[in-house]
Amino acid sequence: METVAVILAAGSGSRTGLSTPKQFLPLSGKTVLEHSVQTFNDHPGIDQVAIVTSTEFIEKVKDIVKRNDWTKISAVLPGGKERFDSSLAAVRHFSDNPELVMLFHDAARPLVSEQIITDTLKAMEKFNAVDVAIPAVDTIVQCNPEGTHMESIRDRSLLWRMQTPQGFRQKTIQEAYRIALQDPDFKATDDCGTVLRYLPQEKVGIVHGSEKNIKLTYAQDLPLLEFLLN
Repeated sequence: METVAVILAAGSGSRTGLSTPKQFLPLSGKTVLEHSVQTFNDHPGIDQVAIVTSTEFIEKVKDIVKRNDWTKISAVLPGGKERFDSSLAAVRHFSDNPELVMLFHDAARPLVSEQIITDTLKAMEKFNAVDVAIPAVDTIVQCNPEGTHMESIRDRSLLWRMQTPQGFRQKTIQEAYRIALQDPDFKATDDCGTVLRYLPQEKVGIVHGSEKNIKLTYAQDLPLLEFLLN
């Protein structure tokens, strides 16, 4: 399989409450982005790495690429306002290779492991779409839209927490978005959800993730990431 890791680094990181986007925050002597890219660049199963970032940070990312000994960077692409805009930028960039295996990974998950990447690539031999996830350990409550009261309690044994990377054949994710963009009510927070909704005939495989593969969301997550990294 020909493979590309797509590092999604266009987020503003507003929930951290910090002025610097979270992918550029320092973490053990490097930026969060550098930790994420390095793992994919070093993995023997990854052929290319593409980074998607906001237009205003294109040059900053190119400078980061230059100062690292990364041999697999094939593109630094401008993303969009929404997460799916960034995914679409990569999907369209690689549209000439429909059999390409694309692994979409949040730059804000700097502790992704080599094993998770290996397992995801292995699962792509059986599925056209794959999600990394871990079983939910807390009881999940469904609330009303206003969040003022509970409406139901979901069966925890059937619920998993999604992580990244998420893997796709290029032709699969491209077709899912082609259909999705014709839907005036389309809303997406992740790429697997788009495949699940608009290509229901495709089974989305699950790969076991890790509790360490956490996403930097709030400022208080940084000390935990430092602890886990060291």
